[in-house]
Amino acid sequence: MGDNRQSHLNGAYYSKGCNPFSCCCGFIFDCLCTCVCQIIFTILFILGLIIFICWLIFRPSAVKFYATNASLTEFTLDNNTLHYNLALNLTIRNPNKHVSIYYDRIEARAFYEGERFASTELTPFYQGHRSTDSLTAEFKGQNLVLLGNEEISNYNRETNSGIYEIEVKLYLQIRLKFEFVKSKQMKPEIACNLEIPLNDGTSSGNYESKRCEYDW
Repeated sequence: MGDNRQSHLNGAYYSKGCNPFSCCCGFIFDCLCTCVCQIIFTILFILGLIIFICWLIFRPSAVKFYATNASLTEFTLDNNTLHYNLALNLTIRNPNKHVSIYYDRIEARAFYEGERFASTELTPFYQGHRSTDSLTAEFKGQNLVLLGNEEISNYNRETNSGIYEIEVKLYLQIRLKFEFVKSKQMKPEIACNLEIPLNDGTSSGNYESKRCEYDW
């Protein structure tokens, strides 16, 4: 009876604990998990270090956009139809020493009182490092523009002053080139809030160059 009791106790012991084989498997599994975590952490650390070193080497600066000149020869609102003739000269300055830029697509859109009245596609180009390029966006035609009473009042006020507040936005698709490495395509937006004098032969004013901002 003593042997049976001992056997029963031993069985209970092994059923509640782990046998040597299961303990060994658990130990191996824990070791594998620890090794995998250490490998992942090491890879992430090395990648972060590489990115940080590249940033220290290249130190990219923001590309600067300027609306350097504008010519507005027509801007007439007649029964919710806007007649316009606007030419805008843009200057793009890349100050980076090691970064060049592919402008794969450039769309310029013109807005008045938040309403888009025109758009045009500009010619794609490649911009080298530490270089300045110029573009011209031309908007000419007529389009339906639905304005409220407040916006119409603003238009009448600006007509009397001879200076119109027009916003031009650039919708870009670009790729950056770091030496021999090209980035994925990015889509930044640039906003130019302009005050443009009407020059229709009867009135004229001086346009002041304006720096455009990134529209986040």
